[in-house]
Parts: sequence; C-alpha cells; structure tokens
Amino acid sequence: MRWFSIFMIYGLFWVLTAFIVLPFGLRTPHEDKDSELVEGQADSAPTNFRPLRVIAWTTAISLAAFVLFYANYVHGWLTFADIDYTRRIKP
Repeated sequence: MRWFSIFMIYGLFWVLTAFIVLPFGLRTPHEDKDSELVEGQADSAPTNFRPLRVIAWTTAISLAAFVLFYANYVHGWLTFADIDYTRRIKP
C-alpha cells in the first residue's frame, strides 16, 4: 500500500472517529448548574467543550482501528470472499 493511501485512509478513520467521540462528556447549560444561558445561545450548546481531549481520544481510537485495518490488509484475515452476502435467510 502506498504512503499516500495509508495517510488518506487514516484520515478517514480519524474523521469518522471524531464524529463518534464528539458528543461524549458534553453537558448543556441545563445539565450544568454553574452556567447560564447567554442571550441568543442555543439550548443544546455545550458548556464544557474541550477540543484537546477530543483530539487526543480521536487520535488514539482511530490509530487502534487503523492498525487493525492495516494488519488485516497485510495478513488477509478477513476478505470480501469470506463474507457470504448472497445467502438468503430462510423463513
């Protein structure tokens, strides 16, 4: 696999993982008793957003997922031929 392909596939893993990690640990002003709504602020706007924490968790999780993906690519543990998508479920 080429380096550019590795970089781009890891980028896809990173972005998908970021969307999964983003909502964890956030609190709205209604859940966080110490904060108040500012005029014009959405009710769902988070009060404790920590982007460095999101970046760290995203990088760690996406790296682990990509290592598994790349190991499967090199060793061929699971291929499209192994997945029987034509089998019909009998009623």
